[in-house]
Amino acid sequence: MGENIINVTDSTFESMVLKSDVPALVDFWASWCAPCRAIAPLVEEMAQEYSGKIRVAKMNVDDNPATPGKYGVRGIPTLILFKGGKVIDQLVGAVPKNQIKDLIDKGL
Repeated sequence: MGENIINVTDSTFESMVLKSDVPALVDFWASWCAPCRAIAPLVEEMAQEYSGKIRVAKMNVDDNPATPGKYGVRGIPTLILFKGGKVIDQLVGAVPKNQIKDLIDKGL
């Protein structure tokens, strides 16, 4: 995990994501998920590109089942953008970089 990405758990999700003072992009993933590994470098690029403007977090769905369930995450990878404690939008699957950029720009 890159220096601009934080790891969140069910117990830290509220303080790190919902109460973030900047929009937060959460990557819901699992270690066995090939598409998750495919988009990981893109998520890292976004974390660097938007450093200081957004918070980028990763949540392992196997280790933290409560939060993905609460937000209806049924397929991974799922990227959800939160702002002010609310869901702005989401993407499901291994999507191209421009779609991730468009998602983040909605929250800025």
